Amino acid sequence: MRNSNRIPIALSGFVTALLVTGCAVGPTHIAPTESVIAATAPQWQAGATLAKPPLANVRATEFWARWNDPSLQSLIDSAMTSATSVEAAQARIAQARAGVGVARSAMLPGASAETSATRADQGQGAASVFAGAAQAAWELDLFGGIRRGREAAAARLEARERDLDDIRVSLAADIATVYVNLRVSEALLAGFERDAASRLETDRLTQLKAQAGFEAPANAALAAAAAAEARTRVTTQRAENDVSVKTLVALTALSEKDVRARLASASGRLAVAPSLVLPSVPASLLADRADLRSIERELAAAIAEIGAAEADRYPKISLTGSIGYSASRAFGATSDGVTWGFGPSVSIPLFDAGRRAANVELAKARHAELTANYRATALRAVREVEEALTRIESVKERESNQRSALANYEAFEKAALARLRAGVGSVLELEDARRAVLAAQVNVLSLERERATAWVALFRAVGGDWQRAVGTAPRVALVQPVQ
Repeated sequence: MRNSNRIPIALSGFVTALLVTGCAVGPTHIAPTESVIAATAPQWQAGATLAKPPLANVRATEFWARWNDPSLQSLIDSAMTSATSVEAAQARIAQARAGVGVARSAMLPGASAETSATRADQGQGAASVFAGAAQAAWELDLFGGIRRGREAAAARLEARERDLDDIRVSLAADIATVYVNLRVSEALLAGFERDAASRLETDRLTQLKAQAGFEAPANAALAAAAAAEARTRVTTQRAENDVSVKTLVALTALSEKDVRARLASASGRLAVAPSLVLPSVPASLLADRADLRSIERELAAAIAEIGAAEADRYPKISLTGSIGYSASRAFGATSDGVTWGFGPSVSIPLFDAGRRAANVELAKARHAELTANYRATALRAVREVEEALTRIESVKERESNQRSALANYEAFEKAALARLRAGVGSVLELEDARRAVLAAQVNVLSLERERATAWVALFRAVGGDWQRAVGTAPRVALVQPVQ
């Protein structure tokens, strides 16, 4: 009798030991470090000292505020909540959060209840039967499969949150790029309209001179052609502006009337990029880009799923219990009673034709794919920063020469116009001067566009936030082009 009492005690101790010492099988996730950023691009180096003054303490919202353009700021702020891409990302976050709830529930006991009542005539009289029961079950997470599932769900929720950050950075950058193009196009349109008015007046005067015999018919034809060409440029540029407005409508999900009202407050004003100093880009900052952080969290989820697949190859133990009550009345007699039961149940995988082993290999292959994606994204991040910095520096080197060229061409145009009015010049000379001035004006505006879009590209490349990597240590790992 004493030996029989020891059996449930020993079983209880064994189960308790399993609960306490249960471990999670499978590999452990090790987050990629900023060294991966430098290693992906051998032409870049790490370890330099951050120069002063750095581009520090500039968050995404502050970056756009430094453009000192309320119209741009207004469009970006509105898009952060109204854009369809943001709404879709928020819905994906809600799905992932629900998935976390599902995964957590698997770690807790589950209970259910059911009841039934029937009345039937079996030929010898009516009979009534009532039954009710409650069941409970709890799977012991001996090998960490359930915990791994919860870890995967939590990591995916963080990944979806980082996806939302990445969408907002990209959305702001897309809006700013279109906005810059629109403002430059408006400046071009204003220049084209002035040029068209001037050419139209020249054409009118030339036609009068040709009719009076003071100008050759060929020059009159040239003046008419130049005026028609100028009007075509105006029409084409207006269409480009309208296309840009409609693109902003699509990006912000605002009405076209609303977008045009916000644009009207700064119509014709060029969007000027902020004067910020960026001597180098911290590798730790690139590693914190939202898209890289999203993949890193997906890597963590993939590692957890490898563990879950491994745990599925081991036995499973569940504690189950039930209690019920039933009552019946037939032929004038009534009977009722309570039933109950509890105990462990064990499920041991014996043969599955390799399915569980294949699931482990499938999870490992997914992790390998994500690792390659992380490296590819890191390489793209380095390339995007390098390209943006190169473009910013290129604009600086070309700006003074291009503005000097414009000033000289404008002086030449004034002289050609004065010579024509004095009767010693020619329409051909004036048209050549105008074409040169117009080309120089387009080149200067193109430089302004290139400067602004390069800063927007740099904003996107560093993930929209320079704050994190500055001011935390006297030396930080850097990624910068080799001189």
